Amino acid sequence: MTKKLHILFLCSWFPSKEFPTNGDFIQRHAKAISLKHSVSVLHIVPSKQNAKNTIEKSVEKNVTTYIGYVKQTKNPILKAIRFYKAYVQILKLIGNYDLMHVNTLYPFGLFALHQKIIKRKPYIISEHWTGYLKSRKYSIPFFQKMCSKLIVKKATFVCPVSNELKKEMQDLGLKGNYIPVGNVIDTALFIPSNEKNIEFTIVHVSGLNNAQKNISGMLQVAKLLENSIPGFTWKFIGGSSEKYQKIIDKLEFKTAKIEFLNHVSQKELAKHLQKATVCVSFSNYETFGIVSLEAIACGTYTITTNTGILNELELQDFFSIIPVKDKNTLTKEIMTQYNNPTKLEVEKMHLFVKDQFNQDIIAEAFSKLYFKSLNRNS
Repeated sequence: MTKKLHILFLCSWFPSKEFPTNGDFIQRHAKAISLKHSVSVLHIVPSKQNAKNTIEKSVEKNVTTYIGYVKQTKNPILKAIRFYKAYVQILKLIGNYDLMHVNTLYPFGLFALHQKIIKRKPYIISEHWTGYLKSRKYSIPFFQKMCSKLIVKKATFVCPVSNELKKEMQDLGLKGNYIPVGNVIDTALFIPSNEKNIEFTIVHVSGLNNAQKNISGMLQVAKLLENSIPGFTWKFIGGSSEKYQKIIDKLEFKTAKIEFLNHVSQKELAKHLQKATVCVSFSNYETFGIVSLEAIACGTYTITTNTGILNELELQDFFSIIPVKDKNTLTKEIMTQYNNPTKLEVEKMHLFVKDQFNQDIIAEAFSKLYFKSLNRNS
């Protein structure tokens, strides 16, 4: 029987009272790894609600989560001091551990670096951040870049969620031992269903950030479709319509139903994806693209841009890949699914995702890297 380890998850992002959906994919990683090992999560977040620093602990099976809520401040030095104090407090509560798993290397990789120096504990990194992508055109501050180079160099393994992210990180001079490992897809929840909406329904799911997700582009496509697909529905799930109301008013939709839904639970999301005719991701940049795989696992045809993980997988008949910002091609692809829908083999679609990204597969991939890290460190 394989030895059970105690893994310290150092998380730059993680769901909390302040940001309930921030890094929920990292939470799924923790749950997956807890199938094989014991996991302690350390996360610290500035709090508008708390007048003083507090630490909250929660336990779910093999995952113990410690979230430090520190009083918010605009002073970066004071903020760093408060974060460090919370980090030290939480470490005392956690006690001994075998290895660190950093989730999003900056800034919490600095804590891993500190532990490696004083306790000689190894660490691996999972990376998700879009800031490394050239297409995002984000200029990483000098101090952050220098720290990131050192954090990556000292890690035993660096695990970007896609090969594209690996390449972009290496191009930035972040030299390390790279082994891509994807995100977890909950293939027990995201399953095919016979329930489909009667009307033609398009679904998009994200945080509805226009710079990344191109919501305005999809609204324009919806207007182009209005004359060809009578009474269709396009659901935007993950936020309100408030910042897009001017565009919606300007487009003057007549028959198309444009719906905006705030964040929904994973269970509700699965139902929306199961019932949809088509799932659309029209991102300008993406490191992975979890929702596209969740939709495919539900047996729903998916259209995505040539960013993220689907662009790296073998092309199948149940998804199509289109160029970034190409509204005409997106319109044509949706029209094809309306006029001549693909005959979908939903079980094949589900297995396509399950065989590559279910929690057992990802847990096993990380578990192997943990033991290799410990062997190298001994």
